[in-house]
Amino acid sequence: AEKENLCLYGHPDETWEVNLPAEEVPPELPEPALGINFARDGMEEKDWLSLVAVHSDSWLLSVAFYFGARFGFDKESRRRLFTMINGLPTIYEVVTGTSKKQSKEKTSNSSKSKSGSKASKVAPKKEEEEREGEDGEEYEEDHGSTLCGACGETYANDEFWICCDVCEKWFHGKCVRITPARAEHIKQYKCPGCSNNKRARA
Repeated sequence: AEKENLCLYGHPDETWEVNLPAEEVPPELPEPALGINFARDGMEEKDWLSLVAVHSDSWLLSVAFYFGARFGFDKESRRRLFTMINGLPTIYEVVTGTSKKQSKEKTSNSSKSKSGSKASKVAPKKEEEEREGEDGEEYEEDHGSTLCGACGETYANDEFWICCDVCEKWFHGKCVRITPARAEHIKQYKCPGCSNNKRARA
């Protein structure tokens, strides 16, 4: 069988597969780099894999820009998208092993963000009680450590947030497209993740 034109597929469960290219790729999507196999035979394997990783990163960014334009992202939405992208290692960093080095250097930061997402399940209830009770200062301090379940950024005083009644994660209203006025009419709020999970199970 002819195996010259194989593609590397990355699946959502973080597994990889080498297979024939899809017969129909949406024509409007940005084109991935063609011909990267031609350099393979004249390069060290490690250098060639790094080249493939760089091309993959640039293609993923172009796809992100494409969808940002297609869905009419404004300046703030694009900034949030790229903040999320920059929060993850690039394919090049994973392939070359530099992401492991960086994560060791930043263990204190990453452990804060991991514990922050767990703490947000407990913290918001406390915060509401404190807000209704006595001290506004304590409320602001606790809320400052709460991370948005969509973009991963922390709470700021002038922002509207909403809590999912299913997973108890907090979200910027703008990240889940809920306004304060709309929130008043919602009896039980389900974030996009919990709404999709229920549909998938049904």
